[in-house]
Amino acid sequence: MPDHLVHPDIERYCSAMTSDDPALLQELIDATNQEMAYPIKLSGKLVGRTLNMLTRISGARNILEIGMFTGYSALSMAEALPDGGRIICCESNPRAIKFAQSFFDRSPHGKKIEVRFGKALDTIESLQPSFDLVFIDADKRNYFNYLKATLPLVNSGGLIIIDNALWQGQVLDPQDEKDRAIDEMNQFIHDSDLLENCFLSVRDGLNVVRKR
Repeated sequence: MPDHLVHPDIERYCSAMTSDDPALLQELIDATNQEMAYPIKLSGKLVGRTLNMLTRISGARNILEIGMFTGYSALSMAEALPDGGRIICCESNPRAIKFAQSFFDRSPHGKKIEVRFGKALDTIESLQPSFDLVFIDADKRNYFNYLKATLPLVNSGGLIIIDNALWQGQVLDPQDEKDRAIDEMNQFIHDSDLLENCFLSVRDGLNVVRKR
């Protein structure tokens, strides 16, 4: 499969023509690239600004993030939350949590973010409704499990946003457990009477889902 689903020049142009991240978020991106293993896990500006916009226009107040990594997407959404809004972030990497918290502590929006350490499915099981928005960007084998576990927690009219939903094109011809999990999840969303969605070919695929 190709390294880029969209021509790199087109992606660079789209990024350049998108509103800039705040300075602290750009610093977080640079530090992630310099200090952390697998910086490719960071969702990136196009996804970050999309999350920010969807949070803002949906009027979300309570958000669940599954897979925080270094905190870029959490801060992108927190910036758009009103005072009193909150994000619960599920993360199992202690080093990533420590890194992210150092940036949360420097942001005026960091107080809106609560990090839960441990396996995401265990954390989800301990939560109560209701969430206005869920962002899924964690281990791909469990993508479908995350969707099914979070659906009861999401308000009617709430959003579920799923990153890497194209999985570098592997969903076109699924070969392994990760490929099949993401493809099955996408098919379930398409076929469900409970859900409506818009599948965007942004970066590595962003499936934007609304619970009816």
